[in-house]
Order: sequence, then structure tokens, then C-alpha cells
Amino acid sequence: MNVDQTQHLASLFPERKLGRRSFIVTSIGAGFALAVQPVSSQTITTDSNGLVAGEVKVPVKDGEVPAYRAMPEAGGPFATILVAHEAWGVHEHIQDVCRRLAKLGYYAIAPDLFARYGDVSKLETSAIVQNVMSKVTAEQAANDLDACVAFAKASGKADTQKLAIIGFCFGGTVVWQYAARNRALKTAVAWYGGLDSRLGPDTKTALELAPELTVPVLGLYGGKDQGIPLAMVEQMRSELKQAGNPSQIVVYPEAGHAFFADYRPSYNKAAADDAWKKMLEWLKYYGVQ
Repeated sequence: MNVDQTQHLASLFPERKLGRRSFIVTSIGAGFALAVQPVSSQTITTDSNGLVAGEVKVPVKDGEVPAYRAMPEAGGPFATILVAHEAWGVHEHIQDVCRRLAKLGYYAIAPDLFARYGDVSKLETSAIVQNVMSKVTAEQAANDLDACVAFAKASGKADTQKLAIIGFCFGGTVVWQYAARNRALKTAVAWYGGLDSRLGPDTKTALELAPELTVPVLGLYGGKDQGIPLAMVEQMRSELKQAGNPSQIVVYPEAGHAFFADYRPSYNKAAADDAWKKMLEWLKYYGVQ
């Protein structure tokens, strides 16, 4: 698109920032992020046999968000699961989670919520937290996730009436925020998501959102998580109970943070396997199947 064409389109659609120049990341990379190398020998790899799996571009107001999408090759429409990534973006682990869900009959899609701010696959964790993660707001994340729902629905392959979101670490924080914003969700699952974290200066924490939450959320936490104290997890459990919300919190006493991350030393197989089973049962109970 040349300059004249861009200016012409901008005059027709002044509310939209045209082009991809506002996006630093325009495609989903392959492999694991640099910050998590070397990966563990326990890393789970799920093939794409029988699936349609790979990168898609999701239209948003200011361009296109790259995302990883996986679904069964035949049939549909499929119950839809949004996958909110951890600190290292939509790298191989998150892509594999999408394939695992697709193997179970879901339409899974994971947008790169960092796409506007930096290619985290090549950054150290401290740089990601300071320079990328800190820029994501709850509103921006929600808008991108809403766009994924619209994209999935338009494909004809996703049943967005059966909609859920799951997320890990940073993505777990996003889950609590999005569950408070999108009441069309059937349910949500937050894997060790921050409970006192804010996504933007004017947003509430998960603890502050608890009294007004209506979407049932399953929270999965590690009893030895150094970043999310058990007392805080118990406080969240209490807040949800007082609000009469059907959400549940499950704590694995011997697990630490990121206990589901099979490619990292933090992986706790017993906790991860049980939590995955509980998540699938939770999704089924709330009609996302």
C-alpha cells in the first residue's frame, strides 16, 4: 500500500489506524522463547495430525494481531477456548496447549497480547516485564480477545456460544480481568494468575474484582508459589465465597509457580496432570465441550 492509498483510506476510516506499523510483532514465531532455554527433557510435544493448526491474523482496530489457532480437521463448529499466554508470548508451549485442546475437540486460539510492544521471544525475562508486559492494559487485552471471538465465529468452525478462556501466569491475570468484562463467557480457568496485579493504572486487581464477578472461574495455584502467597489465595477464596460466586480455588500444596510448564524446572507432573483433568471437568460442567 503506497502513501496516497493509506491517506485515502485514513480519510474514509479516520477512527482506524491503518497498516501494521503500530505492531512490532506481525507473526508468531516457532520454538521456545530465548528466556526459557534450555528446555526440559520432560517437555510435552503434541503433533498436529488430524488438526488444522497454525498462525492466523486477527483483525483489530489498529491492524492485525497474530495468533495461533488449532482445531480438529473435520467437523464443527467446536466449543471455543481463548488461551491467554504467559510472559514469553505465544511460543511453543502455548502453541502446544492449543493443539492439546484441539485434539480434545476444541477450537483454541491464542492471540499475541504483546504484539504492539516487542518480540519477547528474543528478550530476557526482566526486559519483558519492564518494557513489554507493563504496557498491556486490561482494555487492550479484552479488545484483542473479543476480536478473536469475532474471528472464530466468522470462520464458521467455532461455536462461540460455548466460550471459555484459560490462561497461565500473566495470562492467568488476564483471565480474571476478562472474566469480569465479558459476561458471555461460560466459564474461565486461571492458572496461577496474579491476584494483586493491575493491567493498567485504572484497573482493579482480581481481589478487588471478586465481589462483582459473575462468570465462574476455576483458579489453580501452587502452595509453594513465592510470588503469590498462600494467604492471598485464601483471601481470594474468601472474597469469592462472600460474593456468592460459584468460582473455586484449588491449591496444590507441593507445587510452586508455573507448575504446568512442562518445559521448565518448575514443572510438577502430579499437580499438572490433576489440574488439567480438573480443568477439563470444569469446562464440561459449564457446557464448554
